[in-house]
Amino acid sequence: MCAAIENPAKCEVRGVIRFLWAKRLSAADIHRELCAVYGPNIMSEGVVRQWVRFFKDGRTNIHDKSRSGRPSVVSADLIKKVDEKIRLLSNFTISIFQNTFQTFLGQFCMRQ
Repeated sequence: MCAAIENPAKCEVRGVIRFLWAKRLSAADIHRELCAVYGPNIMSEGVVRQWVRFFKDGRTNIHDKSRSGRPSVVSADLIKKVDEKIRLLSNFTISIFQNTFQTFLGQFCMRQ
């Protein structure tokens, strides 16, 4: 069994899809390979099929297309801090979760 790779970049997974597609694997087989290495929640089979179609249609870029709009405030640091808070609040209700994170995220976003 393979060791699971945690938190891969989207472009990494897309690169693997492109590589396995070039080796003539089916979308279903590519999805099984991704799940074996990255875990079952890495990407749905439908999204894998969509990327296989993109590559069949000639797309070579595995990176997201740049888009206009407000930049995301989500960062690796924010994800780490949210994860730490969730682990500290092991027995919480939705209302406690909401109150805790509204304050926490408000403070975090103000520093950005």
